[in-house]
Amino acid sequence: MIIALITDTHFGGKSDSKVFMNYIEKFYANVFFPYLEKHNIQTIVHLGDIVDRRKFINYVTLHDFKRIFVNRCAENDKELIGIVGNHDIPYRNTNEVNAMNELFNHSNVTFFDSPTEYDFDGCKIALLPWINNTNYAESMEFVKNTSAHILFGHLDLAGFEMHMGMKSYDGMQPELFSKFDMVCSGHFHHKSSSGNIHYLGCPYEMFWNDYNDQRGFHVFDTEKRELTFIQNPYRLFHKLWYNDTDKNFEEYTNHFNYEDYKDTYVKVIVQNKTNPYLFDVILDNLYKANPAHISIVEDNKNMDQQSEEEIISEAEDTLTSLYKYVDNMKTNVDKNRLNQLFADLYTEAQNVEL
Repeated sequence: MIIALITDTHFGGKSDSKVFMNYIEKFYANVFFPYLEKHNIQTIVHLGDIVDRRKFINYVTLHDFKRIFVNRCAENDKELIGIVGNHDIPYRNTNEVNAMNELFNHSNVTFFDSPTEYDFDGCKIALLPWINNTNYAESMEFVKNTSAHILFGHLDLAGFEMHMGMKSYDGMQPELFSKFDMVCSGHFHHKSSSGNIHYLGCPYEMFWNDYNDQRGFHVFDTEKRELTFIQNPYRLFHKLWYNDTDKNFEEYTNHFNYEDYKDTYVKVIVQNKTNPYLFDVILDNLYKANPAHISIVEDNKNMDQQSEEEIISEAEDTLTSLYKYVDNMKTNVDKNRLNQLFADLYTEAQNVEL
């Protein structure tokens, strides 16, 4: 049996941004569901954080969520099985109230808010939702006693990268799950593996610190016990390097697909600008493509005094800049903990409705 595994879909992300919804719709319409149809995959397992907001859902987001994902599952007779993640619950100390129980009434949808074993065509798999103060003892007893050799969960484990280049130093110890042949987990958005544990990652980019990070979904073969990654080719964030000393007018104007930047976030990083007219033509073409936002990194006054490394550093995402600032601080404070605090605050700030 082949199962599709997806996690951290965060419908309603970026403060219910329509640009974000249009971006992720391309993934489901052109990548995810076509792959399932082509390979006759009938079962989808969601490993938590199906929605983004913990306490409520926007009506437009709910409409799009059902249209893009839920109804598509029902129309194509897909069985959707899932577990509750930390973004699916309004209270941090219990899974009892959760988005899954409140949103779904479809016969083909089954979600679990407590640990359980599920039989996938003869392959028994342990399903472990988000662990909180209330269900910790129950969850650890379940892990200890289950006879399943594979676990699907939404785990907060120390030592894994939350974002590319940023490890988590809090959380549970991975050794608690050493009995399993394979552990597949949601929660951290960066795809990574260590030993028997595999963080599957978010299927698409959400923030600038996701730039150039591999995104997509997985399929799992219950007979061969093999996990296969299917990459998402669509990107929400782009960096364009402008240097008119190594590209001529024709290369920039005739061999550049500006339509790729529609409804995306673009940073134009100026390395060398000797032809202002060409630069204006490029920006004009970019704006005509209707991106969600364009930012330009340059310093016309001090360009001759700046090194290329300094210009590039200005184009870094906010989180990377914060990490570098902390690393350069002279302090006795644990820098790993401070970096994690910045990461948590940054993620929370990205979801604040303005």
